[in-house]
Amino acid sequence: MKILVVDDEPGLRSVLSTILREEGHELTTAVDGIAALEELEKESVDLILCDVRMPRLDGLSFLTSYRERDGRAIVIMMSAYLDDEAALEAMRRGAYDYIPKPFRADQVVLIVRKAIERERLRSEVQRLRDELRIVRGTDEIIGRSEAMRELQALAQKAARHPTTVLITGESGTGKELIARLVHRQSPRAERPFVAVNCGAIPEALLESELFGHVKGAFTGATAARAGLFEEADGGTILLDEIGELPGALQVKLLRALQEGQIRRVGDNGERTVDVRIVAATSRDLEVEVAENRFRSDLFYRLNVVRLHLPPLRERRHDVADLAKHFVAMHATRLGLGVRSISQAAINALMEHDWPGNVRELENVIERGLVSVDGEELDEGHVAGILARPVSSAAQPAGDEDLSVKRRTAALEETLIRRALERTGGNRTRAALLLDLSHRALLYKIREYGLQT
Repeated sequence: MKILVVDDEPGLRSVLSTILREEGHELTTAVDGIAALEELEKESVDLILCDVRMPRLDGLSFLTSYRERDGRAIVIMMSAYLDDEAALEAMRRGAYDYIPKPFRADQVVLIVRKAIERERLRSEVQRLRDELRIVRGTDEIIGRSEAMRELQALAQKAARHPTTVLITGESGTGKELIARLVHRQSPRAERPFVAVNCGAIPEALLESELFGHVKGAFTGATAARAGLFEEADGGTILLDEIGELPGALQVKLLRALQEGQIRRVGDNGERTVDVRIVAATSRDLEVEVAENRFRSDLFYRLNVVRLHLPPLRERRHDVADLAKHFVAMHATRLGLGVRSISQAAINALMEHDWPGNVRELENVIERGLVSVDGEELDEGHVAGILARPVSSAAQPAGDEDLSVKRRTAALEETLIRRALERTGGNRTRAALLLDLSHRALLYKIREYGLQT
């Protein structure tokens, strides 16, 4: 590793340089914080050993300035005067650890080895995350249209501040990806990101899922359990389909927003949590407020920064980039030899209206890939899929087809599609229209590939 030693004592700089060079490290030195910042302007290092008390610019001020300049090296502070409070302050400002003076050579070697191992593990985690992205997809926002560039710029600005964010847009436009972008660009990026779909959890279980419960709070609560807010402590929680949240829970969410406190089901006391809330919805919350289905005070607390995702039909120029991305991703995941998509296929995709937005496009690409024999996805592989308003299972069967099973499946899928369209993708209300349980509807949505 390349190490910078920052200390105003020449003897200490010399001793540390000797010790660490014997460990195989490359060393450079600086006499104080200002000299160190000047040195770091010229070349980067992997680790910094920095004294606290120095002339011109002390160690803690150097550390603050270095982190503000987006310095990424591991910083270890050194001082004969560093008490517990000062050590904690150094950690808050971004130090990895500290060494009290005087110290032995083996102490320095050990703490540097620990720091190197930490960096190795961090790099390994990042490598594994990158590999997972190849298999499972990426959190990258695909799209070069002006609307998407403006949206990403606003999301990145909002990410730097702790304010709540409300993401709106039709189902399938990628609201969770925008939420992840906000988290990834925020100071909370190294802390948890927890996503929960408020419309996918039965109302009776939702409070426990969000806020947790104590042992014996209800039948089956055999042990205390932390909720998703506690899991997200220090990080970000995405409340997807926030418009589905029942009125009683809207009150409790408002308290969590205002006070930073939650209460587990069955508990008598409050718990403090530090969670940034990002909410998403495909519904018009202003209409929900006007019709008394959503609390106005909660809406105003959520709607501080509004990020609206336009539907795919309004940004057709993004279709090509998205299609190429999905071809590469799913061909790798499925172990196929497909390397590209033809311009004719892209032209056909751009002419489609995409009522299911990006999610529908991904579904078409994945289904088309299965039928490819060569290395290119062509127009013929997607044209048949695009020509059908619903999947083949739901096409009206010809008069010659007397299969009750096929006809029943086709009718069932058609009815589910109509119910989802009528409710704007609201699965709870769709289940009521269809006279199905919420769980049964979710199963059938997966069975027919009707993710909304």
